Amino acid sequence: MNVIVKLAVILIISCISASSQAQTNFENGMSKAFELWQNGNIDTAENLFERIAVAEPNEWLANYYVAQINSLKSWNEKDESILKAQLDKAQNHLDIANSKSKANEELLVMQAQILTNWVAFDGMTYGMKYSAKISELYAKALELNPNNPRAAFCKADWDMGSAQYFGKDTSPYCAAIDASVKLFDTFKPKSKLHPNWGKERAQQVAASCN
Repeated sequence: MNVIVKLAVILIISCISASSQAQTNFENGMSKAFELWQNGNIDTAENLFERIAVAEPNEWLANYYVAQINSLKSWNEKDESILKAQLDKAQNHLDIANSKSKANEELLVMQAQILTNWVAFDGMTYGMKYSAKISELYAKALELNPNNPRAAFCKADWDMGSAQYFGKDTSPYCAAIDASVKLFDTFKPKSKLHPNWGKERAQQVAASCN
């Protein structure tokens, strides 16, 4: 009996060790991808995130960052075929991330960002199609976590942009922008790998308000 117990303990320790090593490999890979991204090697970082996403089928973060990179690359893209390829890739990876993580406010915010990319490219074509959905996504993200600064800021920024587009007063949204900056000041991501972007942009918009 003691032999069986010892074997069971050894097996448990081995499983824990293997899991710890896998987590370390995941964290190391993600950290390397962030370093490449920070140094301007965006395509290389994106490729590494893609490889991590395949290697870690239960982790949503790598897919999320592939989606974010392609969304960011699309903001000033004028060629519709390039834009479509980038946003289709972003959407594909976001869909995969959603299959791995349910009721995730960060994924809802990123979905809204991708749809906003389309609106920014052609407001006449995509504004009517996606505007209500974007507002709904931000509202749902805030429902899940009222203290998420990205959800708070992006919703306020979207509402302000919509008001500006229709020639309405944007000043009422400045309070919401200021409030989102305060949320950034107190926000603590779940880990160093989790989304933690947006504060600088929120501060810029707040400064423009004031």
